[in-house]
Amino acid sequence: MASAITHVVAAAGIGCWFHRPGVPRAVWAAAVVAAVIPDADVIGFRFGIPYDSVFGHRGISHSIAFAAALASLLALGVFRNRDTGLRSGTLWTFLFLVTASHGVLDAFTNGGLGIACFAPLWNARYFFPVTPIEVSPLSVTGFLNERGLRILANEAVWVWLPAALAGAAGLWVTRFRRKEPVLAG
Repeated sequence: MASAITHVVAAAGIGCWFHRPGVPRAVWAAAVVAAVIPDADVIGFRFGIPYDSVFGHRGISHSIAFAAALASLLALGVFRNRDTGLRSGTLWTFLFLVTASHGVLDAFTNGGLGIACFAPLWNARYFFPVTPIEVSPLSVTGFLNERGLRILANEAVWVWLPAALAGAAGLWVTRFRRKEPVLAG
């Protein structure tokens, strides 16, 4: 898995494409939660859920269906009838993308059993053909050593920099779109 920090960085890069004046902090907070919540499945280890189970780590919580369900719960439930500064479809799309980005990033890592992106229909696990992201430790203390720093440096190259570039492009595009066209005389 990629680190929680990296999942938040990716969500921020995606969020720049959805930035509008007046979007409340609660929307951005929900996006951060949506980006990291798939890894809550690690609790299954404590309850004896096998890693390769559909409910195991990198199982259904890393799937496209989970991303769609969580985006629906947040957009149509939590934020229903609240002014989010985004149309409901746009809000849903944003929340879906930040949640789905979790599985996408983890499929680029070089460890684990792969991602069950099509669960619950089937539990086959997948990686991308290239896996340049170093798999991160499951605990915070796993980063408090030389290996942890190497992992963060690796994520900075493969995720943070591209997310910053994509975010900058998103901010530029959204600002350009908001400007009114100049009418020639």
